[in-house]
Amino acid sequence: MVEYFGVQLGGLAFTVQGWVQSYGSRYVRPPIITSDVSFLQPMTVRELVVAQQLTAKPVKGMLTGPVTILNWSFPRKDISRAAQAAQLALALRREVDALQVAGCKIIQVDEPALREGLPLKQQRWAGYLGWAVDAFRLSTSVAKPSVQVVTHLCYSDFQDIMEAVDAMDADVLTIENSRSGDAMVSALAGSGYSKDLGPGVYDVHSPQVPDVDWLVEKIQGFVDSGVLKGRPQHIWVNPDCGLKTRRWAEVIPSLRNMVQAAAIMRARLAGGAAAAGAGTKAAAVGAGVAGTVGPQVTGCAANGCCH
Repeated sequence: MVEYFGVQLGGLAFTVQGWVQSYGSRYVRPPIITSDVSFLQPMTVRELVVAQQLTAKPVKGMLTGPVTILNWSFPRKDISRAAQAAQLALALRREVDALQVAGCKIIQVDEPALREGLPLKQQRWAGYLGWAVDAFRLSTSVAKPSVQVVTHLCYSDFQDIMEAVDAMDADVLTIENSRSGDAMVSALAGSGYSKDLGPGVYDVHSPQVPDVDWLVEKIQGFVDSGVLKGRPQHIWVNPDCGLKTRRWAEVIPSLRNMVQAAAIMRARLAGGAAAAGAGTKAAAVGAGVAGTVGPQVTGCAANGCCH
């Protein structure tokens, strides 16, 4: 998710055999930032247009954020990391604009490496988080009000940097959650987080296909947690992370079950709202594959994060 963008940006070089272990048997070739980063040409617009031609539903644009590209690269030593993050942000800002000009209404800018870039000394956290949040906001600042900005965070432990996460000002926050026993959902509920939330419902690092009943209860747990102050229409259902390490035989049934579970939850919540005399607008929980913009659905199912 870094090399794909890095090879299309100016100022980055790559090795042929410079493999670095990510985890297990997964290896990557980190970019080497050699000079000022620049935008050369649209990097994902062609893929968006081709995908959009195949469906009437909105297709989400997918980008790796400036902080993650920086943290997963070999940076320059002659200028600060903050300056390099700003250069990356300006380049990605051009891509965000190109996507929205092409008609994209949902753009996800992943920042899975936000937390792992924290300095070892906690007294330096504020400085890092300051320029990291600024870089993210710079990269997305060109998005029009009609474009929904989504981000994705990994590693399930953000209780102590929630102020910075909130300051990123993304419309939707999707998180790796299933392997933490929903600890992050509980933390968000306790912090008063109020924007739309997509807590991961199943672990993409496992080959197991989650069944519908299990997924329904998982989503029900999010609703019961009190996160988003009992507004289930702002909960989006998506896998924990990207699906590129899974086989199609695992991906397709998992996503189908997830969509079915979301539909069951919509019906359950709509029935509860009607019984309570809550009016004609039923509560909705987002499915995770494709559909209309808004709380009904998110295109997060195949996002490029995290490994």
